[in-house]
Amino acid sequence: MNNLKLKPLEKFNSRKGPVVLIIMDGVGIAPASDANAVHLAHTPFLDSLTTSPLYTQLKAHGSAVGMPTDADMGNSEVGHNALGAGRVFEQGASLVSHAINSESLFAGETWKKTLQNCKENNSTLHILGLLSDGNVHSHIDHWIRMIEKAVESGQTKIRLHTLLDGRDVGQKTALTYIKKINTIIEKLNTLGANIKIASGGGRMITTMDRYDADWSIVERGWKAHVLGESRAFSSATEAVNTFYNEYETITDQYLPPFVITENDTPVGTIEDGDSVIMTNFRGDRAIEISIAFESEAFDKFDRIRRPNIFFAGMMQYDGDLKIPNNFLVNPPAIENSVSEYLCASDITSFAISETQKYGHVTYFWNGNKSGYVNKDLETYVEIPSDTIPFDQAPKMKAKEITDKAIELLNSGNYKFGRINYPNGDMVGHTGNIEATKISVEATEEGVKRIVDTVNALGGVTVILADHGNADEMYTEKNGIKTPKTSHTLNPVPCAIVDSQYNNDYTLSDINTPGLANVAATLCNLLGLEAPSDYEPSLITVQ
Repeated sequence: MNNLKLKPLEKFNSRKGPVVLIIMDGVGIAPASDANAVHLAHTPFLDSLTTSPLYTQLKAHGSAVGMPTDADMGNSEVGHNALGAGRVFEQGASLVSHAINSESLFAGETWKKTLQNCKENNSTLHILGLLSDGNVHSHIDHWIRMIEKAVESGQTKIRLHTLLDGRDVGQKTALTYIKKINTIIEKLNTLGANIKIASGGGRMITTMDRYDADWSIVERGWKAHVLGESRAFSSATEAVNTFYNEYETITDQYLPPFVITENDTPVGTIEDGDSVIMTNFRGDRAIEISIAFESEAFDKFDRIRRPNIFFAGMMQYDGDLKIPNNFLVNPPAIENSVSEYLCASDITSFAISETQKYGHVTYFWNGNKSGYVNKDLETYVEIPSDTIPFDQAPKMKAKEITDKAIELLNSGNYKFGRINYPNGDMVGHTGNIEATKISVEATEEGVKRIVDTVNALGGVTVILADHGNADEMYTEKNGIKTPKTSHTLNPVPCAIVDSQYNNDYTLSDINTPGLANVAATLCNLLGLEAPSDYEPSLITVQ
């Protein structure tokens, strides 16, 4: 790692105090309106930053974060990859689309082994994942192409386990995607295939937990997909319509788990000898169910039985822990993250968030790698998240994050710190605009306390967001307002607050700066030259 040691800047020394990065997750920039919870929130401190000469806006979606097109939303994972890597890497959605369109996925060994296992055991291929075209965790087009290729290869018995979205897409759009997949099922079944939807459920209730926040979510998924022990229906369409009727305000992401049965028997439990493909390409909400399938020593819940299957993820969700063992598409290889450079340069640092975003300031920030870069120089702090709907406690753990961060800063042991406030994103995803306003105000309060502390220590604070969400809470068409729970395509704020600023640097003239420009900026503020292959710094030293 010594060859990663950064040289001091010739014309600029670091301030005596620390450099701190604050990530206001999901707090984007949109025109003032009643749909903009960021605008509606009382945020005098954040508002004051917009008039600073060290304020700019960053692109946080599309090509700026490695997504296939500028019509693709950013998200916290690709955003933190870009922030920590200082460069733009082709990301999951783009990698998978390329692998499918080029058919390299189907020429790969994992795909071949998946089908060969079914052939040898005369068994079922199960496809499990988020069924939508949100393109954040998965894409329905990937499902369709894999189903078609499996049938072309002679695999006729296929069962689908459909996790319903309502978060990265419209709140009540599940039936649209079920209809689309049923059209493909009907077409292929007339040609001799035997394809059925076997189970499903809303993503926030079934299977897709993350960061060990609530393993009961995974357990519900296990019971539905593997054991066939959930509420029974004759079709996925019937299940969704029934839940819509029974729960007046329910949205797709919170639909209960369900199982499809015929003659009172589940049509597609996962059995010994079967193969299972997890279609999600994003890792955070796919890791836990992967562990449940693969782990020998598992203690998170009673699996009742663990079928002997061939399990493959769309990607390897954790390269260090090798989760899962088998995967269809290689993840982006991100070497030389800014953390590696800072550790090589003997910069002490801390990273802190609550459970919901802890992995973002550690694993994703460090280039999809678990653990410390150098534990002697780094401290990672996770504040446990509540396990209740986030709009019921919209302040989340902002105060606890702030209190701990201030404690770390006042210790004098750290030259750099990174903090993530999840509020704007996690509460924004609920569609509750009043709760989201409160969440943004809680973020503002925490940010101001951190900035005041850093200023008192003679340091520098960089304040930004990783993508938008709370800035667009509903869309309106023909006078009808529809809640919007997905991320936005809007730019995000970026402000530098420097207690010792005396015009010794200015904002650089960069055409459409993005999140990847931040890492070089942090290096410069620490008095170090940025790596030569990083995106340019947001500041130019005078």
